[in-house]
Amino acid sequence: MHGEFTDGRIVIVGASLAGLRAAEALRANGFTGSLTVVGDEPHPPYDRPPLSKQVLLGIAPADSTGLPMRQDPKAEWLLGVRATGLDPLARRVLLDGGESLPYDRVLIATGTRARPWPNPAEAALDGVFTLRTREDAAGLAERLDAGPERVLVIGGGFTGSEIASACRERGLAVTVTERGPAPLVGALGGTLSKLAAVMQRNHGVDLRTGATVTRLLGDGRFTGAELSDGSRVDADVCVVALGAIRNVEWLAESGLAAGPRGLACDAGCRAFTMYGIVTDDVFVAGDVSRFPHPLFGYQLLSLEHWGNAVTQAEVAAHNMISPGPLRRPHLSLPTFWSTQFGLNIKSVGVPTYSDHVVIAQGSLEARRLAMVYGYRGRVTAAVTVDMAKVLEYYQHLIETAAPFPPPPGAADRALAAEIPIPSDVPDPSVLSHGPTVALTGYAPDRRLTVV
Repeated sequence: MHGEFTDGRIVIVGASLAGLRAAEALRANGFTGSLTVVGDEPHPPYDRPPLSKQVLLGIAPADSTGLPMRQDPKAEWLLGVRATGLDPLARRVLLDGGESLPYDRVLIATGTRARPWPNPAEAALDGVFTLRTREDAAGLAERLDAGPERVLVIGGGFTGSEIASACRERGLAVTVTERGPAPLVGALGGTLSKLAAVMQRNHGVDLRTGATVTRLLGDGRFTGAELSDGSRVDADVCVVALGAIRNVEWLAESGLAAGPRGLACDAGCRAFTMYGIVTDDVFVAGDVSRFPHPLFGYQLLSLEHWGNAVTQAEVAAHNMISPGPLRRPHLSLPTFWSTQFGLNIKSVGVPTYSDHVVIAQGSLEARRLAMVYGYRGRVTAAVTVDMAKVLEYYQHLIETAAPFPPPPGAADRALAAEIPIPSDVPDPSVLSHGPTVALTGYAPDRRLTVV
């Protein structure tokens, strides 16, 4: 170990999954210096995926979702404290209240927050919720316990779909509105999104696609909404599921390459300045990061994945206390999973980085399948529905840049080869939600996307 790297002062901004795992990895890798973790929520790090699943179903209380510590990182925890700025010249993290923390290296892991309803007065109506924090989940679960007549979910992404699934499992009437042609279309493309739409409607969801909510109604208490097609939905609970906002505003004066898609960094998790110069004392991990990946044209990936937060935090921690030749890249493939309407959906790779798809196993009719995505003749992603055990095979194809369509090889692959069809990934501007994994530069199917 090199003493100048394993000693000193490290500050982690973000008491999140990424922040916790980075703190643990720093100690496990031999860091002996001062370690401080700053978090704007009053709670120690907790797990967010259960909030839209077990908590909304009433299986687990929101305060039971705390993340277990693999080891005590022996850190000073500043919880309920908000970072307001970063001074890279003085090497200080600025805090609300006028205080600041000196650092030798800093890790930014501030994650995302729920995108609010754009009209503040309507968003303040009693019965209007977003879902991101423990408090959000506890409040929404309590309202669902009361048995509302109908729940309106605005946005058909993964979070919105999981909320709708929980409502139907509780026996509650639910309406889902989605600006795009189908739920999950921004994440999975047109073919699988059709299955998602069928499953929602088969489970009794009032699914309204190609329509937006133009106004939330109520006088102090939410009573319904008006839609762009002229219709009205009467409901007494509304959940706004319009995607996430990266928590980067506090970095506005820092000179770092921070914007709506997150904070850009290199493959070693070192942050870039606004002029494209890599730093050597500012690192980034988790949902707030944008990083390049060689398998996807070195475009900057913006992810909202549990697994990515863990692996990237561990890489960042290793590199923070290692000299240049010993640093390693963050090259793990994006993975994601969701359970909704009785289906288990898992993905690996970047489905939006595609021009064609093929159903390699199973079928839409059976509602059990493996869909493989390709771009310019190379496998770039795979999504399984109730067939998770085969995903490892397709992950290997992605990692080895295997040709698309994929060859036979998985244990229960169908004998009859399917014909590839266009992946039908929509322009992000037509969606009311964003994908949980996104290329933040060139979208390969047909366009340049300006964010």
